[in-house]
Amino acid sequence: MRLGQTIGTVTLVEPHPTVRGGVFRVLVPLSAADLAAGDLGQPAAEPLVAWDDLGAGDDQLVAFSEGGEAAQPFRPHDKPIDAYVAAIIDRLDLPRSRTT
Repeated sequence: MRLGQTIGTVTLVEPHPTVRGGVFRVLVPLSAADLAAGDLGQPAAEPLVAWDDLGAGDDQLVAFSEGGEAAQPFRPHDKPIDAYVAAIIDRLDLPRSRTT
């Protein structure tokens, strides 16, 4: 599971019946450096699309899974997804880096 920031929504004209009830969110994966800097305004990673049934909004910090793990919660009723928003992060506490 990784952390990312939502940056938009994908709108489908006719969604597949198995993905009704959720939204496809565009998100940018965040690196440890992005999180440590605390400035999430311009993450450098390539955006991806993830299915979200939790209701994340724009610029929301989320946890997501990819690949086979993304579809695992929906077994035996497979959904045609490759990434899934698993949690909405309200607050993230990181330890301060030590200077020597």
